[in-house]
Amino acid sequence: MTLRLPHLPGLLPFLLPALLTGGGVALPLVYLVLRALEADPLALREILLRPKNLELLWNTLALLLGVLLLTTLLALPLAFLTTRTDLKGKRLLALLLALPLALPGYVGAFVLLAATGPGGVLPLPRLEGYWGALLVLSFITYPYLFLSLRAAFLGLDPSLEEAARSLGQTPLQAFFKVTLPQLLPALLSGHLLVGLHVLGEFGTVSLLKYETFSYAIYLQYNAAFDRVYAAWLALFLLLLTGGLLLLEGLLLRRLALARTGKGSSRQAKPVRLGPWAPLAYLLALAPVLLGLALPFYALFHLASRFPREGLGGLYEALFHSALAAFPAALLAVGMALPLAYLGVRYPSFAASFLERLAYLGYAIPPLAFALAWIFFSLRSLPFLYGSLALLVLVLAFHLLAETLGPIRSALRQVPRRLEEAARTLGETPTRAFFRVTFPLLWRGVAAGGALAFMGAVKELPITLLLAPMGYSTLSTRVFGYTQEAMFAEAAPFALLIALLSAAFVGVLLWSERRF
Repeated sequence: MTLRLPHLPGLLPFLLPALLTGGGVALPLVYLVLRALEADPLALREILLRPKNLELLWNTLALLLGVLLLTTLLALPLAFLTTRTDLKGKRLLALLLALPLALPGYVGAFVLLAATGPGGVLPLPRLEGYWGALLVLSFITYPYLFLSLRAAFLGLDPSLEEAARSLGQTPLQAFFKVTLPQLLPALLSGHLLVGLHVLGEFGTVSLLKYETFSYAIYLQYNAAFDRVYAAWLALFLLLLTGGLLLLEGLLLRRLALARTGKGSSRQAKPVRLGPWAPLAYLLALAPVLLGLALPFYALFHLASRFPREGLGGLYEALFHSALAAFPAALLAVGMALPLAYLGVRYPSFAASFLERLAYLGYAIPPLAFALAWIFFSLRSLPFLYGSLALLVLVLAFHLLAETLGPIRSALRQVPRRLEEAARTLGETPTRAFFRVTFPLLWRGVAAGGALAFMGAVKELPITLLLAPMGYSTLSTRVFGYTQEAMFAEAAPFALLIALLSAAFVGVLLWSERRF
């Protein structure tokens, strides 16, 4: 169904903001390309052939593949244990296993540096470099894959495995030949989320001194002042993320795993663990202890050393974080509403294209996205550069995808006939939407706005590059203090971020059945 011309005047209040939103995401990227091409041919040749590029590529890919492997080894058995076995307390375990999502990567890196080495709470040598980054990123990103696989396990039809068993297959053979292929879409989508997170991660690799493209971009822009090389590094990183998206699409092409037989699917009979239950509990609780309990223990332990006279700085950072995050969340909701409305009520190629552009702002690594906006604002909107307004705007564009999903889902649940009834009474599409539909979207709007708010509070690279001079937030305070090995000073800021995020994730998971 395409947009019909008679509706166009009434849809302009939706269409114009949607076009501006799509342009706001895409236009800075165009300027990033133009800035990269400003180099003369000799300089361009030197930039493209630098041996450092191969080193950064190897480091980035090694970290990506290592994290994907380790998160799979963690998430796959955990998803199986919490869905297909008779393990007691599976709902509570699933909640605890998802809570490491609350910890930003730079907080995880701070905990690792503070807890190990001289003076740490653990008698272990300090972990830095590749192995430290691998450990931190794996334990804070495995919940993406775990939640994806858990949902897939819950939706599998056990009759397929039973048919394989009736043909003489062992349980292990049936799993690898029948069940695992059925999990492929969930596995790939989870890997995509983990991969995009790893490619865009800046705080973890910089604090742990492991050079990837993200870390090199920040150094070139902030320390070396080589803006052209920084632009090319950002484009290299964009090629990697684009390749990841393309690979996932190619692997899923022509994949058909839906049921074709008659009847309805049913839940699988739980696997009895018997004497293996203690080992299963140990496996399930190990990530909770390492990825949740230990970080919070270290944060509380270090925060107890924080001087009372520093509380003023803590309150100021919290206020600055909220001052940027709250309007960014409101703006993201405002931009998501017209995109969701056009995509759901008036589906067309144009509406789908604009929606995909919105997701582009989230798929692009934050550091590259911030750099694109810096180049664009310096050239076209110099009055915005270095202002709080620019920080809020870029945060809203970056977090738009998180807001769009819940709002679009809520809109699909509102019957179209309600708006049609209002239209028959003479209302325009815009007035019918705000009078009839919008009041019924409050759950989706609240969920999307909350996701955007917490994402803005935790966001580090965009805030670090675009915040006004002297404007410190919770995330920048953690990063700054940790760089100077001032762990006791950084602890309260990191603890506040972790507590806010953990409470938010817990409430979302608890209330997901009520939405």
